[in-house]
Amino acid sequence: MTSVELHRSGPVKKKRRPIAPDRLSAGLMLIATALAIIWANSPWGAGYEHFWETPITIAVGDVQIVSNLHALVNDGLMTLFFFLVGLEVKRELTIGELTDRARATLPIAAAVAGLVVPAGLFILFTLGTDQAHAWGVVISTDTAFLLGALAIIAPKFPARLRAFLLTLAVVDDIGALLVIGVFYSDSLNLVALLVATVLMGLIALVRFLPYGRGFSYAALGLALWIVVLLSGVHATLAGVAIALLIPVFPPRRSDVERTAEFTRAFRESPNTVYAAAVQRSVRDSLSINERVDAGWRPYISFGVLPLFALANAGVHLDPATLKEAFTSPLIWGIIVALVAGKFIGITGATWLLRATGKGVLAPGLGMTRIAGGGALSGIGFTIALFLVPIAIDDPHTQDLARVGVLTASVLAFLAGWAIISIGDRVRPPVAVGKYLNRPVDPARDHIKGPKDAPLTIVEYGDFECPFCGRATGSIDEVFAALGDQVRWVWRHLPLDAPHPHAQQAAQASEAAAAQGHFYEMTRKMFAHQDQLELSDLIRYADELGLDIDRFADDLRSPAVLRHIEDDRLDAELMDLHSTPTFFIGGIRHVGPWDSASLIRALETSRGRVVDPHQ
Repeated sequence: MTSVELHRSGPVKKKRRPIAPDRLSAGLMLIATALAIIWANSPWGAGYEHFWETPITIAVGDVQIVSNLHALVNDGLMTLFFFLVGLEVKRELTIGELTDRARATLPIAAAVAGLVVPAGLFILFTLGTDQAHAWGVVISTDTAFLLGALAIIAPKFPARLRAFLLTLAVVDDIGALLVIGVFYSDSLNLVALLVATVLMGLIALVRFLPYGRGFSYAALGLALWIVVLLSGVHATLAGVAIALLIPVFPPRRSDVERTAEFTRAFRESPNTVYAAAVQRSVRDSLSINERVDAGWRPYISFGVLPLFALANAGVHLDPATLKEAFTSPLIWGIIVALVAGKFIGITGATWLLRATGKGVLAPGLGMTRIAGGGALSGIGFTIALFLVPIAIDDPHTQDLARVGVLTASVLAFLAGWAIISIGDRVRPPVAVGKYLNRPVDPARDHIKGPKDAPLTIVEYGDFECPFCGRATGSIDEVFAALGDQVRWVWRHLPLDAPHPHAQQAAQASEAAAAQGHFYEMTRKMFAHQDQLELSDLIRYADELGLDIDRFADDLRSPAVLRHIEDDRLDAELMDLHSTPTFFIGGIRHVGPWDSASLIRALETSRGRVVDPHQ
């Protein structure tokens, strides 16, 4: 079923596409950076420093914390940023990409190399100076700017590269956080650290409270931030610690079913008691990690980060600073480390692991795209600027370091843009949609018929699409005519907009496949396409004699979600937008999919050798 709707009433005005969040966040940070530089170098430049040095005093009884506006942004608001980073790290380690060792090998190795190589190059350039200890400035990639830059470049089919860079960025963030905690913390207060340990234990127990978990996390988190600030460890790491102690889990079947029961009760008898029960049940069905991330991310991306850029990017570009920039080992160390170091580390590690057979890139992701992503990873804006005043004491030297960071970020963006653009021109993507992107893999794909049959038909479809159900009947007639000469391969392409239950049905088919009943489950779902609610899927599994508890666990497992997502990404790479879509003998089938047409196409494909690069 096509995802494009025909409007018979006349032409429909095309809606303007909203700006992607990544691009919007990067744009706001760029605007804030430009404003900070203009302000710092304007006739009112002295006011820039005076404004951010505005004193702030927090007093509780005899205890006072004296600070200023700049520290409030860097030590206070940026704690929320690091908290968000910690949530993402916890999620990826628990239910995300980093749970799959094979999938994560390449981006993890690339991220580690992208941390080590820049640090080594920086030390090499600054050896013998008193700035060598500031190597932490050059190790981290700015995830927000990285994804924003990718959105601005807008290469065709960026999903695979984006997934690779996101995994890399998570590991990069872990490395940066460890460096801040180990190498850039002041002398430690052991009593404060002991109190912090007790508070972390209490935070870990909050998940067991029946009520008031949100308030408890907030109160204990604030107390932990104050204690960490007094302990000598950088206060922002309190945000990471809290995030790592907050639980994350995929939605549980029992919670979802309870929500459905409360919703049904509210529909039959609307009242405040049932309304509160529905609200609480919906909230509890998602982990607090995901709820907080979704709720806070816009404020961090569109508020905290631009404010941080405004407070930290105001470098003084006077003639003396610009003259010194051309000869300063510090500036050249930062530029070479971020621009060349990130590129060499990430690209080199990926190439080496592929060459030695230790890692495999996702389908459709080549070394040219990896090289472009490696160059873009030299955008080290946020954490680099964050570490400048921590690693360097002298204000003038701090300005030099900021010049280096800003220059390196611009050069890294231009280099990444050039590599991706030129690479796509020199070696354009394979004819989109004409050839099957990923060969049939008997160890992964669902195959009906002999695995070594000479004729192959691959179907991308979803279980709520009525045309897919009819096409399945055509496949039965194909098998009746060709028998063991043909094999049929199913891959997922849920069309979420017209088919809201398609994704869940795809997960159910994979959960049934884990118990050896993929085709039996698909038959039931195609036969009852108007009954694909969770309770229906569980009933079908029970009728098939499946282990219901295992089925429920597999239904939302990371492995099942990744399998479906891989099929989706392959479909995107081939520009597939409708179901069913067939590939016969590795070439996309165009035309009707009745049994006679499919049989003729299969016979024509017999013995054909497909060269996707022709």
